[in-house]
Amino acid sequence: MTTRRNFVRGLAGASIALPVMREDAFGQLFKANAIAGDRSAAALAEEEPYWSQIQRAFDIDRTMINLNNGGCSPAPTHVLEQMIRDTHFVNELPVENMWRTLEPRMESTRRDLARDFGVDPEEIAVVRNATEANEIVIFGMNLKAGDEVISTNQNYPRMTTSWQQRVRRDGIVFKEISFKVPPPSDAYLVDQFRKAITPRTKVIEVTHITNLTGQIMPVRDIVRMARPLGIEVLVDGAHAFNHFPFKRDDLECDYYGVSLHKWTLAPIGSGFLYVRKAKIPEIWSLQGSDDSLKDNIRKFEQIGTHPQPIYNAVSTALAFSRGIGADKKIARLRFLRDRWANRLLAASDRVKVLTPLGPDKSGAICLFNVEGLDQGKLGGWLSSKYHIVTTPMAHPEFSGIRITPNVYTTLDEIDTFSDAVLKAIKTGIA
Repeated sequence: MTTRRNFVRGLAGASIALPVMREDAFGQLFKANAIAGDRSAAALAEEEPYWSQIQRAFDIDRTMINLNNGGCSPAPTHVLEQMIRDTHFVNELPVENMWRTLEPRMESTRRDLARDFGVDPEEIAVVRNATEANEIVIFGMNLKAGDEVISTNQNYPRMTTSWQQRVRRDGIVFKEISFKVPPPSDAYLVDQFRKAITPRTKVIEVTHITNLTGQIMPVRDIVRMARPLGIEVLVDGAHAFNHFPFKRDDLECDYYGVSLHKWTLAPIGSGFLYVRKAKIPEIWSLQGSDDSLKDNIRKFEQIGTHPQPIYNAVSTALAFSRGIGADKKIARLRFLRDRWANRLLAASDRVKVLTPLGPDKSGAICLFNVEGLDQGKLGGWLSSKYHIVTTPMAHPEFSGIRITPNVYTTLDEIDTFSDAVLKAIKTGIA
């Protein structure tokens, strides 16, 4: 028989180093897994007794319905508690407790991240977010005037401004391709990049999941197309890691940047950068590092004094995610997405969903619009009248409202959102 003690010990065995915590910290996961039994992820996706236990692991304001978990997500309560506990510990004697006690423990976080991404720990730098991770590569690559970089016009804005700064500083050429929303196929997406390549193309930057529509991009196909041409591929994985199951070898990429305060449910201000070991010497660190670190992934972590408790709590968040299971998580997220999207599509031909709803082309992130309604005003109306937090999106080629639930989102919250949109369609938002 599975006991709570055995369950926690099993999590520790699955991880390189489970952080120190109370045995009951994973109590909700234990109860949830007792309900799950040996049922498949698909079967559990709509099993409310199971997910209600997961929901209880979060201490959040239920007077608001948060459907903007794509920006950043709340952490489970026990993850937050570890960060706060360590912060108190640091504050007692910072020079000893932070630098000599907690900072060395970040090696456990590095090993845990490497295990979950399927790489060597010496290829993982723990950083503050995906922006920092990607900018390390953007500003660290040896590019000269005339070298071309290809991205899309659905790139994350901070990455676009970073490349544009290299245009101004170094004279590189930054090209943005466009693609249909939703795209007709993976092959079509790869071909859009291929058509933009010239003999001067040195880098392709691609978002693993776009922050606008939630489109999952065919990263491996893009890498396989680009590598024989000597083109580097930087993957912005801000929304992908721990959103759905994959490892580095599924992508075959050399560079990958992540924000861990999204789908890993870690404290705000945590992320990682993966650089294939052979590539580390070629990339300059964003902040100055000693030459002795030239081949060392830690050269990308030289940011001076930093809040170590945030980084160390990442291991607790990873253990929580493992306790759910990546297959269960994505099955649930797609179930929640389909519940509201299919209901709105069936109820009104004015509703357009700009995200593919197939089994592997998107996850929780989904963009929709309603013909005849201003999307920004609709988002404001949902917030003021129903206390529903959404993300209106305006792009030169399309617009809509991005909806992003997470594992703590309830069916009542999803249905309240759907009811509100249908009311807006029927009676307007004046």
